[in-house]
Amino acid sequence: MAKKKIESLQEIKSAVSVEAEDKAQRKSVKDKQGRSYATGKRKDAVARVWVMPGKGNITINKKSIDEYFARPVLKMVINQPFVITNRENEFDVVCTVTGGGLSGQAGAIRHGISKALNEYEPELRPTLKQAGLLVRDDRVVERKKYGKAKARRSYQFSKR
Repeated sequence: MAKKKIESLQEIKSAVSVEAEDKAQRKSVKDKQGRSYATGKRKDAVARVWVMPGKGNITINKKSIDEYFARPVLKMVINQPFVITNRENEFDVVCTVTGGGLSGQAGAIRHGISKALNEYEPELRPTLKQAGLLVRDDRVVERKKYGKAKARRSYQFSKR
């Protein structure tokens, strides 16, 4: 009886070590066209992102990045995953984004690009993770409460 338990413990340990090796040697996930897909979210914005090898073209809702985002800060936010991983002008990005404002949409696209890059090249995971690009920023607008002007702002108090 004791030998059977020990053998089963050894089997469990070997299974766990095999799982750890699988995680260490993750395979890239690509579709038939050689693209990797991921979904990114930020505030109320949701971005569906496809990453594929190319020349660095970024298309958002069938418009170029220059047409869609006029502010250079938003373009910089979107390009962050490529800059951090030294993959600038190596991938084309096609994405559709809905909801939220421009800042939230840029954050959602950045999150989606990071996740899709991780799917395409799993060895980039430590770099992206250390930069905090794989984690969803879950901050959203606080709801308005009854008896208040806004979420926390009270109506002006009048003594008399």
